[in-house]
Amino acid sequence: MNVILTKKPKNPIIIEGFPGFGLVSTIATEFLIDHLKTEKIGRVWIPHLPPMIAVHEGKVVEPIGIFYNKKYNLVFVHVVSAKRDIEWELANAIFDIAKQLKAKEIISLEGIGSLKPSGKSRSFYFTTKKESVAKLDKITTAPLKEGIIMGLTGILMLKASKETPVTALFAEAHSDIPDSKAAATVIDVLNNYLNLKIDVRPLIKQAEKFEAKLKQLFEQTARMTQEQKKKLTYVG
Repeated sequence: MNVILTKKPKNPIIIEGFPGFGLVSTIATEFLIDHLKTEKIGRVWIPHLPPMIAVHEGKVVEPIGIFYNKKYNLVFVHVVSAKRDIEWELANAIFDIAKQLKAKEIISLEGIGSLKPSGKSRSFYFTTKKESVAKLDKITTAPLKEGIIMGLTGILMLKASKETPVTALFAEAHSDIPDSKAAATVIDVLNNYLNLKIDVRPLIKQAEKFEAKLKQLFEQTARMTQEQKKKLTYVG
């Protein structure tokens, strides 16, 4: 896995969006990249990713792209296509980016399942940045006290350090299909946490279109992965 950066902004906050429950993180980071003025500043290159790309508005979408917003000094690691066994490698790549840029914080956006579905998605947080606790208490439903966090977010939480604190923002997603309402919830929390002044109202309408694209992309990825496995196991 190689990290390629064409620009190195100093002391940014890194926001990662790895496809997780309800695709909350992917939808949220896609919206933020489109809504804020961002530029592509790099990629994370993984040769063993599925041989497939997405095209959005006539442009190739990197499987793992790195984008920068100058106004708020934010770096986004946006993941559209990924295998489920690259989380440790990608976590190391994100901390490598954080080290190169001397990042102030890594923020992970994530969806979590709800045992008690309600009309509104609740939000939770985990942070190793003690000075952020009071603010997060005010803008989320509650801190995450109990639970099992799998995937990239869990690894980032595990690898957090004093030099690079990690904050994870969670929103309840009530199904394992793309959930734009949960994405809107987690963006609203991020909005208040970083004082971004983002209007989240267009998200639902925009995300519905993106949901369909993501659902199709992941279905195609799953089919291709199964086909590749069949070819590898076929011995004649």
